[in-house]
Amino acid sequence: MELAVPALLLQVKFDTGVLLLSTHRLIWRDLKNHECCIAIPLSQIVFIEEQAAGIGKSAKIVVHLHPAPSNKEPGPFQSSKYSYIKLSFKEHGQIEFYRRLSEEMRQRRWENMPVSQTIQINRGPQAGRIRAVGIVGIERKLEEKRKETDKNISEAFEDLSKLMEKAKEMVELSKSIANKIKDKQGDITEDETIRFKSYLLSMGIANPVTRETHGSGTHYHMQLAKQLAGILQAPLEERGGIMSLTEVYCLVNRARGLELLSPEDLVNACKMLVALKLPLRLRLFDSGVMVIELQSHNEEEMVASALETVSEKGSLTAEEFAKLVGMSVLLAKERLLLAEKMGHLCRDDSVEGLRFYPNLFMTQS
Repeated sequence: MELAVPALLLQVKFDTGVLLLSTHRLIWRDLKNHECCIAIPLSQIVFIEEQAAGIGKSAKIVVHLHPAPSNKEPGPFQSSKYSYIKLSFKEHGQIEFYRRLSEEMRQRRWENMPVSQTIQINRGPQAGRIRAVGIVGIERKLEEKRKETDKNISEAFEDLSKLMEKAKEMVELSKSIANKIKDKQGDITEDETIRFKSYLLSMGIANPVTRETHGSGTHYHMQLAKQLAGILQAPLEERGGIMSLTEVYCLVNRARGLELLSPEDLVNACKMLVALKLPLRLRLFDSGVMVIELQSHNEEEMVASALETVSEKGSLTAEEFAKLVGMSVLLAKERLLLAEKMGHLCRDDSVEGLRFYPNLFMTQS
């Protein structure tokens, strides 16, 4: 970078420097001697123009200036008959710099910002060392953002702690209300009791069985199985008497609120449903899919229903069957596979997917 300053009828050149642009000043600093630095306020610039490169000449930016004010700071020369300087770019970059300088001249941000924020010149032993507003501004913004993030995290943890405290209070409240309902069976109708309990369940504050309240091992899983039977019976009846273990896991943990249940504890509790003579049972299909179904769930009726639906449509995939009967694709496929295993359906496995048809050998005979 070269800076040419016409002064006293002579062209004074400052070679090999770095040109900095701030919101208030145009700054040139010598690369070899950092104490050599020239700054021109942008408010002193009248207009700028580009000067094309020629043979053996580099492209330049001509900066036209207002007359120097009487109170100007000391510079290379006190006065000059010329009213412009030329910025010569030996290693390119003049196009981008011209664009940025033109943008600053158009925005005139120096009129809205204090000059003290733009540039800091140390008058001590290291005079001339300049810190641009861009770097200072970025550092300040990063620091403010970090502080704001720390504040948000702290507030979030405070809110979470308060939520957990409130949740415990709500659990105690639900226990108290449940006990009052038991004491006043005659004053509250059965429908109102059921509705109130469903509200508590949907809020996730039902009295959950935990290791803290019921210990660990077999006793814990037995109590958990009894609670699962009470929670799942109504949803199972709404879903045709069968649900995948994945659906059960999501439903139960939603109802338990903060006292989440592990998959292992859920499986161990479900294995005890039959032994405790509860109205539910755990079933494992040949494919490895585990489901919870009602004890009253009739397998023959389920297969006959699947056969009737497939016969009406001629053929169905698991996805199509799931849409018709309103169940998950996983359970729909297991139902069709079970009907196939019992000989009521047959399959066509092709590049288009698995499709089931009625077994005409069974129906026509």
